[in-house]
Amino acid sequence: MNALYYGDNLDILRRYIKDESVDLIYLDPPFKSNQDYNVLFEEKDGTRSSAQIQAFGDTWEWNTVAASAYQDIVESGPESVSKTMQGFRQVVGDSDMLAYLSMMAPRLVELRRVLKRTGSIYLHCDVTASAHLRLLMDAVFGPKNFRNEVIWYYYNKMHDRRKKMFPRATDTLLFYVRDLSSGFTYHQLKERREKPAKQLLRKKVGGRMVNVKGADGHVRYRLKEDRTIDNVWRIPCLQPAAREKLGYPTQKPKALLDRVIQSSTDDGDLVLDPFCGCGTAIEAAEALGRGWIGIEITQLAIALVRHRLADAFGRSLKPKVIGEPVSLPDAEVLAASEPFQFQCWALGLVSARPAEPKKGADKGIDGRLYFHDEEKAAITKQIVFSVKGGHTAVSHVRDLRGVLDRERAQIGVLISLQEPTQPMRAEAASAGFYEAPSWTGKRYPRVQLLTIEELLSGRGIDYPPEPARKDATFRAAPKARDPRSQNSDLPF
Repeated sequence: MNALYYGDNLDILRRYIKDESVDLIYLDPPFKSNQDYNVLFEEKDGTRSSAQIQAFGDTWEWNTVAASAYQDIVESGPESVSKTMQGFRQVVGDSDMLAYLSMMAPRLVELRRVLKRTGSIYLHCDVTASAHLRLLMDAVFGPKNFRNEVIWYYYNKMHDRRKKMFPRATDTLLFYVRDLSSGFTYHQLKERREKPAKQLLRKKVGGRMVNVKGADGHVRYRLKEDRTIDNVWRIPCLQPAAREKLGYPTQKPKALLDRVIQSSTDDGDLVLDPFCGCGTAIEAAEALGRGWIGIEITQLAIALVRHRLADAFGRSLKPKVIGEPVSLPDAEVLAASEPFQFQCWALGLVSARPAEPKKGADKGIDGRLYFHDEEKAAITKQIVFSVKGGHTAVSHVRDLRGVLDRERAQIGVLISLQEPTQPMRAEAASAGFYEAPSWTGKRYPRVQLLTIEELLSGRGIDYPPEPARKDATFRAAPKARDPRSQNSDLPF
């Protein structure tokens, strides 16, 4: 319980998650939309950064990898899934849609395996693939285990009026259970009405229902202040200025996940999100007293979830992360196999954010960390980072000094796998010191050299300590509140 897994969710599910161990699954898988999704961070002045950080490439495309996945699921998958996938190929051909379905099919098979017989699954999708996914879900879970097509109506979304079509204001959540005959968990929810409604009072007389009348002969009413939640959920989408908004492009409102979890779990149940993104389902599960498992394929998303949980629940909540490096040999393997993920992971160790991911576009900067160390003046300071997963030399320190001067940053940090040489240390020492205004007499080296081994052992950057320092690197998530104490969704 309560663990983040770094890696491909298909591999994680097969290696780590036991049969029939999960009470609720929520997944919001990406789909090809001819663009890369990016994480937008809050800039130092509170605006969105013009430098966008690539979270993941939404690039499901038909290629040899997709063809291999299709062949595997057709040849070794359940018969109903195999036949459905063959039917899809006849309809859509060797297309990006078939690639998407070939990737989703084995994951849905694994999700059914880990779901308890009393468990439920909600697959979040939009019109792009909802029809195809409904058929695939029928093949995996069985048509009889379909419960609802929940429509999320986000009435406040801005629309592109240039398109010759009705503006889209809905997503779909396909609600299935593992086994209809096993007594799955379900709680009927109610919500407050904006305006109380009149409801006739009726009673049974002589075997039939009649209206209740007062002494004056007039029918009597009661004011009904709540309504049963049906399958159309009127929940606003997150606007750019929303306090809850963290900048993650596919972030969903927490109210949506609160409703999913409240309706289909009990206290202490286990919630799984295999595409957890910035962790909305995880925060909702934690706030509601449920256990949780999140899976993500990018180190950047893992870092975002960590910061979100710390902001919402306090720094004492430190989720266990499985699959990321815990030793120097682990880090060396990640650096050799996935250099960009290694860079994101290394920056996450010091709570820094990555700079531009495209090679050559960062102008010598791999990451940044913003902080404030002046109590009266809201002047933002910054630390710039260079991360090296291979050979390092004194030239790298000189380059960092140049970047430090060019960016007018206060501190520069070189993170490396290798131990710095004596010439590198001498070059760093010659850069001088930064003196914090709020800490008279306290000086910090302008260029600092840190190894991965030192970071793993607990050493950090030498810069002004809290409470004088206020980091401003990631957009802060609001403090968590228990949804059950609010007036939005009330289980009856």
